[in-house]
Amino acid sequence: MNPSLIAEIVAATAIGVGLMFAAAGLGSAIGWGLITSKALEGISRQPEMRPQIMVNMFIFAGLMESFPFILFGIAMWFLFANPFVSTFQTMAAAAAGGG
Repeated sequence: MNPSLIAEIVAATAIGVGLMFAAAGLGSAIGWGLITSKALEGISRQPEMRPQIMVNMFIFAGLMESFPFILFGIAMWFLFANPFVSTFQTMAAAAAGGG
């Protein structure tokens, strides 16, 4: 078993997790901006609908905000229970054993 290959797998996984976090942060920021801007537009057009628009805004914001937390859980799984390393170790053991 080659330790340098395992190190490469872990390094590539860390880069992938970093990209996942960047995408989640950027998506969340864009989502919040769009949600609040459209809510403010709606309130400015129909001020009497403010309570209903605000409730809908917070519901949609909560749904949108769940995405980074789900992605955080998946990223932690990749970091601490890396399936690529265990697959590599299984394949290396099978190749070393001849079967």
